[in-house]
Amino acid sequence: MRALLDLVLPAGCAGCGEPGGPACPRCLRALSAPASWTRPDPAPPGLPAVAAIARYDGAVRGLLLAYKEHGSVSLARPLGAALARSLVLVMSVLAGAGPVVVVPVPSSGRQCRRRGADVVADLAAWAARELPAAGRRVQVVRALRHVRAVADSAGLDARARAANAVGAIGLRRAAAPYVAGRPVVIVDDLVTTGVSLAEAARALRAASATVIGAATIAATGRRGTGPTRDRRELGGTGIRSPAAQLHGRALRC
Repeated sequence: MRALLDLVLPAGCAGCGEPGGPACPRCLRALSAPASWTRPDPAPPGLPAVAAIARYDGAVRGLLLAYKEHGSVSLARPLGAALARSLVLVMSVLAGAGPVVVVPVPSSGRQCRRRGADVVADLAAWAARELPAAGRRVQVVRALRHVRAVADSAGLDARARAANAVGAIGLRRAAAPYVAGRPVVIVDDLVTTGVSLAEAARALRAASATVIGAATIAATGRRGTGPTRDRRELGGTGIRSPAAQLHGRALRC
């Protein structure tokens, strides 16, 4: 329904509010930065290496919130393209270009029902479509699930987020053969304290997966830093610019 409304009554840009929604070219450029490494400080135990595209503020924050919380599904494609560049950086640590398993951090059942989709899994699917242009092959596997209820993490400090996440994520039934002994990259839209990524990594390592890193779109500035630059940051990956990525449908839960 929201996608139809966007066609009939176009809203302003989700990043800046100016005419030209759902995202104007200027705000889409915020998603075009090279992928780079980032790390919360302090980092939770077990957190793998994390890549991100941008700081979670301004236009990037607006675009992610519009997609996740307000049903702007046409933003899935440019956000997925940004996530794909982050994935390429993480996969650059591998010697070969063989297939890699991409595992989304799961949304809770409550979040899925409210949003009408598992938005991170949807972004992972869009990212996977972009990766052949960068010479990479991935298999998206929704291997993880919430095994207990968690509180909404918005507004929680680092200690409360960690307590909220402990033991909350486990492997889906029958998922072990898809990840055991295979290189895995965890994906999420956003890294804040890193506790969700660390918990996802714990569950995957318990299933004998080789977690090589985590790919995200944005990193919050609540720890005082955004993504840090690295000599392996990406320029030309073959992945199309976000301005060409404005149409798509969400995957249902």
